[in-house]
Amino acid sequence: MPGRKIRIPFPTPASPLRDGYEVGVRESTERWSEITLEDGSVLRLKPTVFSAVRIEGEFDPEDNPMYAVKAGQVLVIASAPDNLRKPKSGKVH
Repeated sequence: MPGRKIRIPFPTPASPLRDGYEVGVRESTERWSEITLEDGSVLRLKPTVFSAVRIEGEFDPEDNPMYAVKAGQVLVIASAPDNLRKPKSGKVH
């Protein structure tokens, strides 16, 4: 069942507006991705998907409908090397 009809830029934010149908998320499994940087820091990143928009008349090379996803992200610094951390001042706040 199609959702609310909206106009969004597609395929990039600078593109002209296209017609699409907002599709709510029924279920989502959002797992953490762990990224180790060259400086030794470890980041954990998890997407949070709010909804998707099925773009009217657009299909991928396998004839599947194209979607734009409305999402946010959660970013956690899991660890960082001591030399990158803010020096401790010794003062009690």
